[in-house]
Amino acid sequence: MFPRSRKGRVLVGLLVAAILLTAAALAFFLNARNPGDVSNPDVAFKAGSTTKPKAKPGSANFAWPFYGYDAARTHNFPLDKPLRPTHKVRWSIGSKILLEFNPVAGGKSLFLLKNNASFYAIKRATGEVYWKKMLGELAASSPAYVDGVAYCTILVGVHGSNKGRVVAVDPGKQKILWSKDLASRAESSPLVRNGVLYFGSENGTVYALRAKTGKMLWTFKAGGAVKGGLAYANGKLFFGDYSGHVHGISAANGKEIWSSGGGGALGLGDGQFYGTAAVAFGRVYIGNTNSSVYSFSTSNGELAWRQGTGGYVYSSAAVANVPKLGPTVFIGSYDGKIYALNAQSGSVRWSQNAGGRISGGIQIIGDLVFYSTLEKKTAALALRTGRTIWSVPKGQFNPVISDGSLLFVNSITGLFAYETKTNGKLNSAR
Repeated sequence: MFPRSRKGRVLVGLLVAAILLTAAALAFFLNARNPGDVSNPDVAFKAGSTTKPKAKPGSANFAWPFYGYDAARTHNFPLDKPLRPTHKVRWSIGSKILLEFNPVAGGKSLFLLKNNASFYAIKRATGEVYWKKMLGELAASSPAYVDGVAYCTILVGVHGSNKGRVVAVDPGKQKILWSKDLASRAESSPLVRNGVLYFGSENGTVYALRAKTGKMLWTFKAGGAVKGGLAYANGKLFFGDYSGHVHGISAANGKEIWSSGGGGALGLGDGQFYGTAAVAFGRVYIGNTNSSVYSFSTSNGELAWRQGTGGYVYSSAAVANVPKLGPTVFIGSYDGKIYALNAQSGSVRWSQNAGGRISGGIQIIGDLVFYSTLEKKTAALALRTGRTIWSVPKGQFNPVISDGSLLFVNSITGLFAYETKTNGKLNSAR
């Protein structure tokens, strides 16, 4: 029954008003956290191929130098002939140490950085570890390998410290060439272009060092932590930060060219950019913890599109111009799905249930797209349709790389080399 007195009716009215205001505020906040889809089709877009092989797959001079394969971090390794992984393991390396990031490759070797900051030099045909070196206390990134030198970013250089470290090692000579202590922790997978080493750090500092000596060339200060690797294209570096902004800066001097936010209501929807950006088609592609995937113009940072998912997007995107599908962005979400998005408009081409939350990056190898889930699964889907081609109950974060002969799969703590087939014939390791 309703109160009969005027005072009682006033109290009820105030209570109802308070409930309605609270509901409205909650709805506003939720909307701000997931700011909604946007598509600006007039933003410049240049369709074309995304990447070319560094060397003949499987050859002695094969190179997979960076996290994401190339400097633009497209996570796209093209092959002339479709490759199909088998379930036969050629070799494996196991331990009790967490392994979040893939190795890189150069010559006949793989170079791996485990989470305890132990660096491994491995013969990729046999799995023989021919050199191992502790570089600090904690790490969470892939090395870079260029001209016989591996570059590693370290989260914690010395036990009990909050300071990071960057290290250059020569695996062939089995020695540290140089190292530099950093003001804060660093988990940004490094990049080398034209003799310059680039990476970000948790206090928002982006570094450019002379790769040969470690000499500081310039720094750039972002508004938040720079966790992901820097992507390079046409003399510019692209990356997101924990203040909810994506930046385009000059690789030559570190000067800012543009900075764009996620565009949420009153800034509440900007979230945090954790993943490494991918650059292709004149666009930057990057996910955000506000459950959205973004595309910005590389020239001026104009927002081209924003596409929502059902959960956090920590995953780094893979990008390719897929035959009979077109330019497409592949990315995972904590909603347990992998998405194939139209690279120009952001619309969903297809999505598939991944069987668990996707935290790590996506990787294209030939005509397959690979992902891993936090629920310990790694799978390969057909690029054009999303149909499952292969899966194993291993992996958790970043899934795989390949030399065109073997498929190197990250488990939670180890690395597995799976044999593959091309045109039905077993590929031999080299």
